[in-house]
Amino acid sequence: MALHLTGARIFDGENLGPGDLLIEGGEVAALLPVGSAVPGAEVLRLDGGILAPGFVDLQINGGGGLMLNDRPELATVELMASANAGLGALTILPTLITDTPEVTEAAVDAVADAAAKAVPGIAGLHLEGPHLSLARKGAHDPALIRPMTEADLGFLLDAARRLPRLLVTLAPESVAPEQIARLAGAGIIVSLGHSDCSYADARAAITAGAHVATHLFNAMSQLGNREPGLVGAVLDDGRISAGLIADTVHVHPAAIRSALAAKRGPGEIFLVTDAMAPAGTDLASFTLNGRTIRREDGRLTLADGTLAGADLDFPRALRVLRDEVGVPLDRALRMATLTPARVIGLQDRCGRIAVGRRADLVHLSDGLKLQAIWQGGQSLQLSPGLAA
Repeated sequence: MALHLTGARIFDGENLGPGDLLIEGGEVAALLPVGSAVPGAEVLRLDGGILAPGFVDLQINGGGGLMLNDRPELATVELMASANAGLGALTILPTLITDTPEVTEAAVDAVADAAAKAVPGIAGLHLEGPHLSLARKGAHDPALIRPMTEADLGFLLDAARRLPRLLVTLAPESVAPEQIARLAGAGIIVSLGHSDCSYADARAAITAGAHVATHLFNAMSQLGNREPGLVGAVLDDGRISAGLIADTVHVHPAAIRSALAAKRGPGEIFLVTDAMAPAGTDLASFTLNGRTIRREDGRLTLADGTLAGADLDFPRALRVLRDEVGVPLDRALRMATLTPARVIGLQDRCGRIAVGRRADLVHLSDGLKLQAIWQGGQSLQLSPGLAA
C-alpha cells in the first residue's frame, strides 16, 4: 500500500517548502500539493517539522559499539550501516583509520562484500591514512604512518576496481603529486588531511587531482597571514570541497561562520560526523589501536586529551549550524544531503527527494530533532544514542 506523508514541509535537496509526499514500492511516487487526496493510500499525518533526504556521511569510523578497525569484516560493516541509519545517515562511507596493511586489506574485502550483498546505505570505503603527516597525526597511531610506496599505490588502484567508490585521505608530505594524479585518474576520490603542508604544496596536490579535504581546520596547517596553509588553500581554491565537524568542539562557531563566508566555489563545505564506535549506543569508552578513548561531555578523547573522532550526529550538527552559526536552514540541510552526495558522484541516487528515487527519508521536528526514518520506504527505529 502507498504511504501518503502530510503535515511537514519538504526539503528536496535544494529547496524547502510546503508539500505532501507519496511513497510506493520503496520509492518516492509523487510530490503533491498540501492536502491532496490519494485514493487507497495510507495517510500518515506528521506534526509539523521537515521531511528531508536521508543524510549522506562520508566519514563514519564505527557504530553499534564497534570500530571498522576492530573487526574489519562484513558483519561490522552491516552493524555500522544499521547503527548509523538509526541516526538518519542512510548513505555512508565506512572509514578505516590508519592501521596495518593486513587490516586495511581486510577492510577493503569487507566493504567489497557489503557492496556485493547490496547492504543498504553502503556507498564505498574511506581510507583515512596511513599516508599522513606525523606532525598532524591527531589520534592516528604514529607507528603506522608512512609515505606511499609504489606497492601502496598498486594496492589502492586494485581496491578501487573492487569497490563502488573509494575515498582516500592523504597528506602531500607523504604522497607525491604524480601519485595523486594516478589515484585520481583511476576514479579514486583524493582528500587532503592530517597534513602540515604549505599553501603551495596543497595547491599542487589539488592541481594533481585532489578535490576534497578531510575535517576542515582539524589536523591540518592553519591559515596564517604569510603562509595560508592547507586551510587557506581549501578556502581559496574553488576546485576543492571540504568536510566539517560542526559540534562546536572541533571547530568554533565563529570559525565555521568565517569559513562558510570565505569558501570559493564551486567547491563547497559539507557536514561529516567522524562518528566512532559509540554511534547509536550509550557506550562510555572504547579502544582504538589498543588505546582507550573516553566519551564525556560530547567529546571523544585519548587519555592526554587529544580528540579522537566525534560524538556527533547530523541532527545535532544541523542545530549547531542553524542556532549557533546562523546558517539558513535550507543551506544547512543541503550540507548534510545533496552536497556530500555530489562530492562522491552520487547526486543521482541520494541526497535529493525526487519521483523515482529510493525513499530514503528523515523527519525532523521544527527543533531539528529526529522524529522518524524511512529507508527504501521502510520505517526504521530511531537509535537510542542520539546526541542531546
